[in-house]
Parts: sequence; C-alpha cells; structure tokens
Amino acid sequence: MTVSGLPPYDDTNIFARILRGEIPARRVYEDEWALAFHDIAPQAPIHVLVIPKGTYCSFADFSASASEAEITGFIRAVGKVARDLGLEQPGYRLLANMGNDGGQEVPHLHVHLFGGRSLGRMIPAG
Repeated sequence: MTVSGLPPYDDTNIFARILRGEIPARRVYEDEWALAFHDIAPQAPIHVLVIPKGTYCSFADFSASASEAEITGFIRAVGKVARDLGLEQPGYRLLANMGNDGGQEVPHLHVHLFGGRSLGRMIPAG
C-alpha cells in the first residue's frame, strides 16, 4: 500500500541493498523485523542506524501500512539496540528524518541512534 502523497518505495536504495546483502554493513543487531548497523559517517562516538525489514519509506508509510507485529518488532529492536550498546543509563538520542524538509537522504524508514557523549541541545537556539 502506498500512502497518498508519498512516492512509491524504491527498492534500489542503499538500505534495501544492505538488507539483501548486496552491500556490506557493520551489523549490530538483526531479527525478523529490523536490522541495525553502524553509520558509515558517524556523527557521535556511537551512531547506529536501525531500519525495518519491510519496504517503508517513512513513518507515515510505516504507521499506515505495517502490521502490528512489524511495528512492535521494530520499536522493540530500537530499544534492544540502545540497551545492548549500554546507552540507557548515560542517555542517547533517536532521530528520524522524513522527507526533503526533514533532511531524509535515504528513502527507507530509518532511525539514527546517537550516544557515547553528551549530545547537547537537539536544535541550536537561533
């Protein structure tokens, strides 16, 4: 199902290719619902991407089209990765960019998990 106003999923995007094993990734976690791997251009000491295994381009698409099991599995995977990386106590940041104005570069739903140092304000005062 395609959510109105969103482009169709592009199965040639880099995350789809990583999921198919066509491009290597430094994997941190994988289960039937999600894959987590290190970002190739980290913005913090720990910078991991968590992606659902389904063909979803955004949260709007995912929340409208994914099954309850897919949604639950993905959210639990994000939490597990944060716990496994020891980020619960010191804290971490989750970031999901959506669309052009949101800065999304890869048209596959993904969450950035940042940690390993104090991250400061989310958006600088301006």
